[in-house]
Order: sequence, then structure tokens, then C-alpha cells
Amino acid sequence: MPPVCRDKEEHRRCVAACLVKGAYVVENDLNRRRMWGKELAPAWWENFGFRTVDVINDDVIDDNDQIVTGTIYEHETPPGGGEPRHPLSPRYVVAFRGTMTWHPKAFVDLYLDLQVLFNTLQDSQRFRLAKAAVQKLVDTIHKGTGVCDHAVGGRCVVWLVGHSLGASVALEVGRVMMTEQGYNLPTFLFNPPQVSPAPVINLLHPNEKAKRHLHAASSLLKVGLGKIMNSHEEHMEKLFERLSPWTPELYVHESDPICQGYIDYFEQRQLVQERFRGIGNSAMKLSYRDMFFSVLGKNKERPHLLPSALLWKNSRVDDDVEDHKKLSKCKMLQEQLHQYKKLAFNAHSLEHWWKPDNELSLTKTQYMYSYPSA
Repeated sequence: MPPVCRDKEEHRRCVAACLVKGAYVVENDLNRRRMWGKELAPAWWENFGFRTVDVINDDVIDDNDQIVTGTIYEHETPPGGGEPRHPLSPRYVVAFRGTMTWHPKAFVDLYLDLQVLFNTLQDSQRFRLAKAAVQKLVDTIHKGTGVCDHAVGGRCVVWLVGHSLGASVALEVGRVMMTEQGYNLPTFLFNPPQVSPAPVINLLHPNEKAKRHLHAASSLLKVGLGKIMNSHEEHMEKLFERLSPWTPELYVHESDPICQGYIDYFEQRQLVQERFRGIGNSAMKLSYRDMFFSVLGKNKERPHLLPSALLWKNSRVDDDVEDHKKLSKCKMLQEQLHQYKKLAFNAHSLEHWWKPDNELSLTKTQYMYSYPSA
């Protein structure tokens, strides 16, 4: 178990990652029938003063065949009235696990991965159950002291955390809670998936100048199409205004092809904004796929279109993993693909995120939405 980190942001990241790991291990304990004091999961939350109050299940075939997809934790006061909970720390954390490829019922997770790919996760039962669980929790708290107190340093008693597929679920729940009810729930997303051509483009090692020009031209084309499809642009403008106070924290690895699209989206949109502010502000709200579905009469927003976010990028590669960029050109393509797969698998691992800062190469960038001038 990792030591408790000292720095506030570092500590928050470590604890959030461990709580997500706890959600994985809860399902693993059940699958391997570890019970009656033999469970491994509690160590992942008890060391931080949390206890489980509920789990979120998803049906495999029927109500009698379920798997755990999330865990709801509550921070409890130590026996004897020990040190009280910090005012800015959460009272509840809702953690969503990602895909468990080794699980005998992995097909359920893999099917949801396809729904992420085709942007239909909001139509899934897992999303509906996750949203219902968070809604029930929020409603219960709202009858008491309230969920969020934005007048006191942004204090919020409910956090959402998730890894991989679970990060997609947490992202969708957080978006809906903000847009529909105005609840600005702190959200921590580890290796969130983003469908993008960025991994393929990065494999080609394009010239950075050419890449910037390509994104600038693409942004200009999006803005032009947005002017033609005025109703869609207005819809996205209103959506961004509702979402802008919410700033999810995204933890991504630059060598992880599953979440490289987020790095590409935020960094390139910033470069376009610096060169062409008006074009950048308009283009960040638009995607070709959204506009295509808008023509078909469907408002489907890509989840990566976020007005505000805090992006944490890790570039550290473990010593036992060889970077595919450093491979000799004389090596066989098969070996290159093997090393790339090994690097990508390592970069997508949750275990990076409970390590202290000195074992990572982290850069932190805040992205904010600028309202268009009247």
C-alpha cells in the first residue's frame, strides 16, 4: 500500500486512485469468493479513513447475475473523535472501475468499451445505474447540509472518480449533474478514453509545424461548417456556458493511445486560440461527428468537448518498459509492435497515479473557457 502523500494535490490524486483500485478489488474478491475476513479490497480505503456504504451493480443477464462496477465510500471520523475531516475533503466518493479483461464476464465491459467508441455510453444501463446512484446520494445529502457550498472555497462533499471505462462513466455522470442540476461535483478521471486519430498521427511522428497548420485548417473548416449549421453551434454554445464552471481533472499518460486524444484536443485548441482567438473559441465546441449527427436530427455531443479542465500529463516510462520511440530501425516490425503494445499497456495502468510526484514526470495545465464577446 502506498504511503500517504504530503502535498495536497498529490495526496488527493493518490487517495482517489486507491479508491478506484478498491472498486476493482471488490469485484475481484466476489469473483474469487474471498469473504469472511479474507477480502483484499478494504485495505485500499481503510488506510485513508473511508468505509463502503454501497456498491453499484450492473446486470449481466438478469437481476441474479450481477457484477460490481462502482463503489460508494464515506469518510468516517476515527474512533474516539480523532482528527476531523478537512473542510475541503469529500464526505462521499463514488468510484467507477474500468474494464477487467481477465474477468470471466469481461464481455460486458468490452461491449461498453464499444459504446464509448461509438459515443452511446449514455444509452447504457451502466450509465443509468451510475447516475441513479449518484442522484440518490445527492438527494439524500441535499435534504441536510447541501451537496456543494461554492461560497466556501468550492467545498463539495461528493467526488466522482474513475479509471478507463470507469472514467468515461464518471465523466458522463458529472456532465449530466452539472448541465441538468447545476451540481459542480469534483471529478477525477484517470486515463479517460477518447476516440481520436491522434495515436495514429503520433506514430507517424509528424513535423510539429505541419501538425499546427493541419489543426488550424481543421478548426477553420469546423467554424465554417458551424456557421452553416447555426442551430448546432448555438446548442453547443449554451452547453459550454452551462458546463464551464465544472473543471474535471484528467490524468493522462502521453504514451497511452487510449487517452492521447485529450492531450491533442486541449494542446492544439490552445495553440489555435493563441493564433486565431475567435476561430479557436468557436472550433473547440465543434466536432465533425457531432455536426454529422446534427444533420440527422440528433444532438450527440462528444464527451471530450469540455470548456474547462485541469490536465495532468505524465511522461515517465517505467524502467522495465522500452520506449517504442527509441527502438532501432533495424528491428523487425513485429518486435516494434510488441514493444509499442507493452508501452501502451503500461501507460494505461492505474498504478501510476497512486505514486508520489517524485516517481512521475507530471505537467499540469489549466484550460478555461472564454465567453465570446457580445
